[in-house]
Amino acid sequence: MWDKERRSVATVFATHGAASGTFASRLPWLSDHLQLSAGKLGIALLMTSIGAITTMPFAGRAVARFGTGTVARTLICVNVAVLVAAAWMPSLLTLAACTIVMGAVAGTSDMAMNAQGILVEKRLGRSIMSGLHGTWSTGVLVAAMAGSLAAHQHIDARVHFAIAAAVLAVAVTWGTRSFRTTAADVGLAAEKKEDVPLFVIPRGVILLIGLVGFCGIYAEVASQDWSSVYMHRVLHGDEAEAAFTTGMFAFTMAAGRLSGDAVVGRLGAATTVRACGVLGALGGILVIAARSPLPAVAGFMLIGIGVSVVVPLAFAAAGHAGPNPTMGVAGVATIAYGAGMAAPGIIGGVADLTSLRVAFCAVAVLAGMVALGGGLLGRNAPAALHGAEPVRVAEAEVLATEG
Repeated sequence: MWDKERRSVATVFATHGAASGTFASRLPWLSDHLQLSAGKLGIALLMTSIGAITTMPFAGRAVARFGTGTVARTLICVNVAVLVAAAWMPSLLTLAACTIVMGAVAGTSDMAMNAQGILVEKRLGRSIMSGLHGTWSTGVLVAAMAGSLAAHQHIDARVHFAIAAAVLAVAVTWGTRSFRTTAADVGLAAEKKEDVPLFVIPRGVILLIGLVGFCGIYAEVASQDWSSVYMHRVLHGDEAEAAFTTGMFAFTMAAGRLSGDAVVGRLGAATTVRACGVLGALGGILVIAARSPLPAVAGFMLIGIGVSVVVPLAFAAAGHAGPNPTMGVAGVATIAYGAGMAAPGIIGGVADLTSLRVAFCAVAVLAGMVALGGGLLGRNAPAALHGAEPVRVAEAEVLATEG
């Protein structure tokens, strides 16, 4: 039963990532189609941050009222529909209107699927969040490779997005069938809808965990959204090479996350995050110093490894910090995803004033900050995240929950 539920959650993570990767892989097409400068493209991408910041604090109440499955399924379907619309927009203003909606629905659906993942992790008593986020990165990778192929074959992004949206809508509808809605549904302490505040304000340790998550997400989102543009504009690669760079970043992100649960089980969350932060900082330095495509691709791959476990472990630490996983996740996400999603806009603004190389200095610095704050992501982790043996759920108890 639990394996089935975990596969369903993983499917939704992969679908969410694929939607993001599809959009990111064709940003050079959108930029050229609308003749946008780096700064103007950054404004459009900044709207995702505004949409997310506006809606994420309300995610806890939405999930408590409608359930994780309904929220994730509905909003991811809206996300892919808006993705299709974005390719048809005739101006920066209309594109920005699309991206603000994309940020709002992507951010809230992200909270729902992460809350569901934490509920399953609590029930299993072992780390699974890194692996779930690994499937998200796998979705980004597959979508980026598809985008590279579509660009190489000169397929119009409007056609590409329409096909991708249809596939992803079917996948998320299938994946959310086995979602459990509340903690009570998986045998944890019952939570009441009226106990969930309408607006979640991060405080205390949740605030600190969120700041570590911010550093990791800034580096992640900046690299995901700007790696193709960096390769295209700074190192003069063609559209296929640019999309390939995004794919390689996503590949190492996926590899790091898929192996992250095993590494955390051996080294513990804190040590794992510190080591990854160092690798991410080195990758950022390599990207800045690169004068040809190959070293830059290697740098983006190191950044991918470096930030791979930060988000899942930040969400896991926040989700285990209190009785309501959704509230903890929403609090961290308000800082990490909300503020971190500002990275594309900040990168674009700094690039307009100076250059993309200078803009990526912040990526190297913030990846280094992840290493300094790694200890915060281990303090609220369950025993399995410290390398202890996972808690086994008795078969009789599992059967009881089925009744």
